Amino acid sequence: MTATPEPTPPAPPPPPRDHVTEVRPLTALDGRPLTLVHVQGRQPPTRGPVLVVHGAGVRAELFRPPLRRTFVDALVDAGWDVWLLNWRASIDLDPVPWTLDQAAAYDHPAAVAHVLEATGADRLRAVVHCQGSTSFMMALSAGLLPQVEAVVSNAVSLHPVVPRLSVFKIARLAPVISRFLPAISPVWGDRPAGPLSRLIVGFVRATHPECRNTVCRMVSFTYGTGWPALWSHAHLDEATHDWIRGEFAEVPMTFFAQMNRCIRAGQLVSTEGIESLPPAFGDRAPRTDARIVLLAGEDNRCFLAESQERTYDFLARHRPGRDDRLHLLPGYGHLDVFLGRHAATDTYPLILEELAR
Repeated sequence: MTATPEPTPPAPPPPPRDHVTEVRPLTALDGRPLTLVHVQGRQPPTRGPVLVVHGAGVRAELFRPPLRRTFVDALVDAGWDVWLLNWRASIDLDPVPWTLDQAAAYDHPAAVAHVLEATGADRLRAVVHCQGSTSFMMALSAGLLPQVEAVVSNAVSLHPVVPRLSVFKIARLAPVISRFLPAISPVWGDRPAGPLSRLIVGFVRATHPECRNTVCRMVSFTYGTGWPALWSHAHLDEATHDWIRGEFAEVPMTFFAQMNRCIRAGQLVSTEGIESLPPAFGDRAPRTDARIVLLAGEDNRCFLAESQERTYDFLARHRPGRDDRLHLLPGYGHLDVFLGRHAATDTYPLILEELAR
């Protein structure tokens, strides 16, 4: 019989960091207000700018959980000039019914231009996650980001592949919800916003018994298939598991409608007919010279690791000889790549190494 391990004592609070944080207003190319969070350490950066982009229904602060060492800490300590983007999916901005097309055509080009102008650099690198990754890769592949010289993409990029239950939810359940609600929000787990949201929360409580944090359970219902879907509970310390209650909010049903089309097509597709974007992103070579590094947690239950494997094969076919990379991360899922209690030693060094190549 395997002995039951002793419970892990609570981690001490993170030490204070000597970071200087400045929030800069930014206007997307269609006039939508965004923000950039500029983070620097005590010493001036010794490397160039790096743009960090969050996923859907979260915000830039996602990369600064209550860990002793966060991903932002790691970037600053490595000498990077760190810029965190709050694009139109951010819960720090007024909610809008956004699409990936809008972010690709209007948000990411504006953010890159702003960072380069502010720093005086002519090139930058990027770390992009989930729908920040899909929309950023759309802009990159369309040739809208020629100043980006390297990008590290986590979880999904050009070829979304999800578990079977997620296919059912996004194809059948999401359209039903969209008839009655413009968005869905994991924060309903703590603060329901009406009778229908209470009904959804009740359903989630009945079908997701994995923890007592109802926001965590709502996150799994909203974003994937699993108990939980975006991380392993073993990877999150108690403080981070509680902190996520304030880090997830509205995701518009317009996004789920587009992602449903992308999943059915087996590749990212445009939905708004914006002239600068192609109809589909797996039908032609990406119009970029950037080095592309793909990360995939082998236990990801939001987007399967096959998503990044398909994109890597696509890149190998269309740009042979380039130094693109694919890294499969054993034991990791979707967001614990950044939020995990051991991410500082398990995943951050790999990202830093690839950024510096």
